[in-house]
Amino acid sequence: MTVPCFPGIFHRQPLGHTSLLMAGSIGWTEPTTAGHTAAGDAWRRGGHQLVKKLSDFTGCTQVVDVGSGQGHLSRFMALGLGLMVKSIEGDQRLVARAQHLDQELLQALEKEEKRNPQVVQTSPRHSPHHVVRWVDPTALCEELLLPLENPRQGRARLLLTGLHACGDLSVALLRHFSCCPEVVALALVGCCYMKLSDPGGYPLSQWVAGLPGYELPYRLREGACHALEEYAERLRKAVPGLRTHCYRAALETVIRRAQPELRRPGVQGIPRVHELKIEEYVQRGLQRVGLDPQLPLNLAALQAHQAQENRVVAFFSLALLLAPLVETLILLDRLLYLQEQGFHAELLPIFSPELSPRNLVLVATKMPLGQAFSVLETENS
Repeated sequence: MTVPCFPGIFHRQPLGHTSLLMAGSIGWTEPTTAGHTAAGDAWRRGGHQLVKKLSDFTGCTQVVDVGSGQGHLSRFMALGLGLMVKSIEGDQRLVARAQHLDQELLQALEKEEKRNPQVVQTSPRHSPHHVVRWVDPTALCEELLLPLENPRQGRARLLLTGLHACGDLSVALLRHFSCCPEVVALALVGCCYMKLSDPGGYPLSQWVAGLPGYELPYRLREGACHALEEYAERLRKAVPGLRTHCYRAALETVIRRAQPELRRPGVQGIPRVHELKIEEYVQRGLQRVGLDPQLPLNLAALQAHQAQENRVVAFFSLALLLAPLVETLILLDRLLYLQEQGFHAELLPIFSPELSPRNLVLVATKMPLGQAFSVLETENS
């Protein structure tokens, strides 16, 4: 079998040998959430321009932002770039917050126009149209395909976007692009690979499915979500928060002893871990996963775990070396899935991985763009 060639995908600015060997954590800890905020900021600085150019190149009549959260990307595309935007989010609270922020921005723009009449908007403003809807990765979402306005000529031409489309939501967007003629373009940044359905979420392409040993167990997919660049800096500085990995590993042993069927529960939001005793962390962690925080604990065993702190960090750091390889395989699988169906697709590095580890955007169209992909990459890097 011929191995496909993918020029341009490895533009992630790989770490040097020294930095890479010092990088990261994987396994029982939760992926950092700092990258989500950083990625949102980076998208607002550069990614929105990619979407605008892609919309112009493909003649899209509407952008559909799926998994839009508080609507930051939708808001900028609609009110900043003048695009017609439908924003789909499954959490009613986030949609309410997005609508509130829309109104705040509109009021701020009106005040600015009164202070500076020369910057008055000549064309009408269209806020994003927000819809509360969960997108099922196994079914067609009719709401996603409905146009906000009837196009003047022909049918609607939709551009799907997903910033940090979590787990199977990325798969749903890929499948909608593939099977719906109305969807003519896609810009997708995935995340939370450990939440992909197995089977169903990976592999998607025939080529990867034909590879011996293509399987990616949960731990490898979870590790691919971590931020090497950010974690390498934490290791250099030997920050006290590194203790979290040892504490989380100890908590996992307690959880599995108390409730063996409960595996890999998410444990987030325990502040200032380095100031806690290990038993205090375990008690708070038990409460967060729905177990009795007053379970009897073996303090001697917990202290023995804590004595292994440096070895735990070393193990996680070595395991994290596989993270870029695993993420590359998942992203190449998605790229091949589209190319095998005759679509035009590229993986573009849209901003520095130091801003967010999820810096590769999967861009796809149903028409050849020639050098347009190169333009998208060069102007946004």
